[in-house]
Amino acid sequence: MPAKRWQRRCTWLAAGALGALLAGIVLLNLWPQEPVPPRVGQVSAVDSPQFQREASALLAAPLSGGNAVTALQNGDQVFPAMLAAMAAAQRSISLETYIFKSGKLAEQFVAALTERARAGVMVHVLVDWLGSRDLPRELIERLQASGVHFAYFHPLHWYTLDRVNHRTHRKLLVVDGQLAFIGGSDIADAWQGDGLQASRWRDMQFRVQGPAAAQMQAIFADNWRITTGEILLGPDYFPMIPASGHLPVQAVAGGPSRDTNNMQRLYLLAIKGARRSIDLEAAYFVPDGLLGKALLDAMQRGVHLRLVVPGPYVDSRTVLAASRASWGPFLRAGARIYRYQPALFHNKLMVVDGYLTMAGSANFDNRSFTLNDEANINIYDDAFAAHMTQVIDADIQHSRELSLQEWRGRPWWQRVLDWCAAQGAAQL
Repeated sequence: MPAKRWQRRCTWLAAGALGALLAGIVLLNLWPQEPVPPRVGQVSAVDSPQFQREASALLAAPLSGGNAVTALQNGDQVFPAMLAAMAAAQRSISLETYIFKSGKLAEQFVAALTERARAGVMVHVLVDWLGSRDLPRELIERLQASGVHFAYFHPLHWYTLDRVNHRTHRKLLVVDGQLAFIGGSDIADAWQGDGLQASRWRDMQFRVQGPAAAQMQAIFADNWRITTGEILLGPDYFPMIPASGHLPVQAVAGGPSRDTNNMQRLYLLAIKGARRSIDLEAAYFVPDGLLGKALLDAMQRGVHLRLVVPGPYVDSRTVLAASRASWGPFLRAGARIYRYQPALFHNKLMVVDGYLTMAGSANFDNRSFTLNDEANINIYDDAFAAHMTQVIDADIQHSRELSLQEWRGRPWWQRVLDWCAAQGAAQL
């Protein structure tokens, strides 16, 4: 065979091998990570001791009592509380977030973190590489120069291409191992304000003081170990924690590094354990077949469903279209769907039977259920649930209810767009 023809053939073979490798990497990132969906039988009522025992065991999330929990609404309440907690830190600060974006708020966080690090406090900051890829190098260098231990979660390298779709979406802050913040708020100026301005985001964070903070410290420590190889130990991170209140709380971690469908299982148990009502605030409501059916089955049992979703302001038109495609069956079954009007709606909150409150970073979509690292808390208390129901009621006052007739009457091009977006729901 002539040398030139052989050379061309080798070139084509090499190109084909490279193409196959790239296709394999894409499939590794996009292929479903839980081939066998869970089948759940009869679930005890969420307000029963049996439900708490089963949820604790199945989710590997023990229930701890003696906690005080405060629901902080929007940036006006969230960030002053977080900054004050960091300023008072004596031993350690652990911060994990998806978005850390330059701006006024980032400057305040960097100032607080560097001041405490210089004072001898052990400060660890873990941010997602994709979500925080625009974080200026200058801010990172300021953190590191002061003694802050900084790391990116899953930065892009040739040897990590099979994990590029695995992100940490958690929003955790743990101070001295005994005071924690968890919710949906990232560190960016868009989260500031009162949740009523079009240029700002409606969101919330939960301040947890007491034994449950140790669980959130452990969730952070696990991702820090995965990222850096360092295991955080000692009383700086895991001190003896006295009771600070009366609330029973469990912290639940999910993600490919732990159990792929832990978050899906969390919501599935709660929905199947509902007997009277489900109030769900979902920034990204794209239920998979399993959870969609669970919600519809609950409504057939007589459970009342109220759903609050984004209105005119969204950060992803594709997610909105995929979500809109799913609304019809719920409206036909009698669900009441409300679209939040003043600002971009980013809440992740569910209250079941006026007793169980679920909140954290996990969205009601497949990305949070199977692809991202997430962290949520469950609070078992009727008084706290009543307070959170009032929060949902207030959001509904700023929302517009969607009717089945209106959903059916959307234009043909929107129906096509919704259908197309729904086909990629596994990645949303």
